[in-house]
Amino acid sequence: MSEHLLIGLAGVLVLGIGAQWLAWRLRLPSILMLLLVGLIAGPLTHFIEPDKLFGDLLFPLISLSVAVILFEGGLTLRLSELPKSGKVIFRLISVGALITWLFATLAARYILSLDWVLSILLGAILIVTGPTVVGPLLQQIRPRGQAGSILKWEGILIDPVGALLAVLVFEAILEGELTHAPNLIASGVFLTVIIGVLLSVVGAGLLIIMIYRYWIPDHLQNGIALLTALAAFVASNELQAESGLLTVTLMGIILANQNWISIKHIVEFKENLRVLLIGSLFVLLTSRLQLDDLLGVGWQGLVFVAALIVVVRPLAVIISTWRSDLTRNERLFLTWLAPRGIVAASVASIFAFELIAVGHTGAEKLISITFLVILGTVAFYGLTAGIAARRLGLSEQNPQGVLFVGAQPLARSLAQALQNLGFRVAMIDTNEKNVFTGQMEGLTMYYGSALAEELSHDIELTGIGRLLAMTSNNEVNSLAAMHYIEHFGRKEVYQLSLQNAEKRAESRHQTPMHLCGRCLFDPAMTYTELNQLHEDGHIVKTTAITETFTYDDFQAYYEQKAVPLILVAEQNTLLLYTTNQQPVPKPGQTLISLAPPINGLN
Repeated sequence: MSEHLLIGLAGVLVLGIGAQWLAWRLRLPSILMLLLVGLIAGPLTHFIEPDKLFGDLLFPLISLSVAVILFEGGLTLRLSELPKSGKVIFRLISVGALITWLFATLAARYILSLDWVLSILLGAILIVTGPTVVGPLLQQIRPRGQAGSILKWEGILIDPVGALLAVLVFEAILEGELTHAPNLIASGVFLTVIIGVLLSVVGAGLLIIMIYRYWIPDHLQNGIALLTALAAFVASNELQAESGLLTVTLMGIILANQNWISIKHIVEFKENLRVLLIGSLFVLLTSRLQLDDLLGVGWQGLVFVAALIVVVRPLAVIISTWRSDLTRNERLFLTWLAPRGIVAASVASIFAFELIAVGHTGAEKLISITFLVILGTVAFYGLTAGIAARRLGLSEQNPQGVLFVGAQPLARSLAQALQNLGFRVAMIDTNEKNVFTGQMEGLTMYYGSALAEELSHDIELTGIGRLLAMTSNNEVNSLAAMHYIEHFGRKEVYQLSLQNAEKRAESRHQTPMHLCGRCLFDPAMTYTELNQLHEDGHIVKTTAITETFTYDDFQAYYEQKAVPLILVAEQNTLLLYTTNQQPVPKPGQTLISLAPPINGLN
């Protein structure tokens, strides 16, 4: 028995993380792969049986996991984003939520033929979208403009709103009188807001004070932050059912927007934990499904899902964005992303069990319908949202643009060459002269430190897929690389070293590998040598490699003195030359190099 439990628990973790890695390799939405893996591991093979693994602990563990995910989501919300998008966000989680509730209720009543009690409850449950599904999709799509920020805020804030509303409706059902629901909802919302605000302020305040006064050693700060969030969540839920989700969300927002302590290490820890939790939760909940229950919903279930996607969500967005400054394409994209996730699944499961226990007819359908909605919306939005964003001009499938840190003449010349080839570039520098010169040359420039949090939030990263740190300070380059790893991933973060490969290998004071980006360009070249070549007359040259002018011809023409920098390969993919990656250009590709003058010409 113990071996079976061990295999099952390990299987959940392995499948949860493995599915996300496989989705990344195949460039598919991770949520879609998690659902597929969960279906295979659960109803198809019975390899994972969550109820046997966890028993009565399953839903408490899910609740705590969702609390951690929402806490992490709150840590990503910046109040500086609200002046532009605040009105639309508020409308979506208030007016939009009510519209979703109303029309989802009508669809459940007249399409699924549920009684009014279950229809009203199902409508309330399906208000939620949630960061467990919206977050990974936004991370993959990375839409430009206000749409991404609005969806991120809505996805995080709508969870406590929807869960609270569903709980209050459920309590009214148990009392046996839905006519009391408005008063019950009003008093419940009031109590939830009061409790959520008070406990979040107390929890965040205690954590800030303890870290600010160095009462917590560095190695325990992540653990204490997690402990504080979970304690606030449980205490809040004890005072008012399902108010804990709002409490931990507000707690995260408070921590993210204060200036007394740094929370970057806490954010990084919670991001890693979120990946583990999302993978495990989706595998667990999907593996609980019974295919017969899903199929038993019939064609009416598919029509119901279609109504949510085609009618309910567009209506909620159209009314919520009325007379806003959003563009038409941003509004259209908002209508195209409302997948349901963990909170809807867990709330529906809990309510169904309790309604079945009190003998409510048809309550068992809640679980199968909710999971059908989750499967349908995740599959639809997961497969089409990225395409929609690209068609609407809000995203790129595989962004190849470059963000430069450092705007000295060589970096500007390289940026200009990339921009002339159609790639998006942006540059950051603390030197006003470099910034002004770059602007005069038609480049997108940002004045300030690449390490400043506010500047990193202001930079428009749509179309940009990598960082090149090319300043004269090796520590600044390394810090910039570390700062932007969360945006681009370690694979696409590069820096220009002040030492060549041989000296770096011999140096006792070299920067550790985990604290720097990939080293750029020729292993024998340094920042100083490359900039000296540029000052001596070498120029950044763009050369098309063809069958009649091969790379060997190119090298012979420049007497082996040209330094390859970047290769534009098939499908406009950029391949950067690094100390351990020296691609050989092929016909049909374009080489960007630092080339010497030949007889006074280039």
